[in-house]
Amino acid sequence: MISALRWLALEVKRLDHASAFYREQLALDTVRESESEVVLSAGETDLVLRRPSAIPRGGLHTHYALSIPVSEYDDWYDQLAESFDLDEHTFGSARSLYFYDPDGNCVELGESDGEESGVHGLFEVVLEVEELARAESFYTELGLEIVDRGSERRRTRLAADGFALELWEPHLGLADARGGVHVDLGVAVEDPDAALDTVVGSVRSVERLDDGIRVRDPDGHFVTFVEG
Repeated sequence: MISALRWLALEVKRLDHASAFYREQLALDTVRESESEVVLSAGETDLVLRRPSAIPRGGLHTHYALSIPVSEYDDWYDQLAESFDLDEHTFGSARSLYFYDPDGNCVELGESDGEESGVHGLFEVVLEVEELARAESFYTELGLEIVDRGSERRRTRLAADGFALELWEPHLGLADARGGVHVDLGVAVEDPDAALDTVVGSVRSVERLDDGIRVRDPDGHFVTFVEG
């Protein structure tokens, strides 16, 4: 049912400082900006930087992953190593590097196939959940497929075409990353009303917006169903 990730919102203390970091360090283009938020482009997904002045606030302590081409990985590593203490891991044949933004979010840059240059997608978001089985049930009802479970810590990876959600019961993960608290996601679905009907019995709240339907999942994360 979920076909794409439309946005991820992060809570930031200083909007000017946070937006400068993403523009200068990761060369993300600005989509729009206001006094309360700046929206940047990560391929087909918007990265929203938001001051905690309203609800939804945006994710706090969020770990998420951006796509970069294999051919540029070494250049990105060398460039970022001048300013950050990088942590590197390999998944199969794909390498990823980890570092922190000014607000303590753990940013991952991972190799991906394709000819796009620079950061060209957002392919993973981690959510902190209280009960793994309950969260798994919610997101599998929305069409995500379980593709991996942790052997040493309580986590589950779910995937759709082009992106993944990781559900973590509270713990420190790779590079001491933490699962995001009160994360705000926008996801594309064929029919927002049908998506709501699928999970309406387990959501905390429902709000109809001009461009979609916003719900809070069983752990309090915001998920907005938009048509697409």
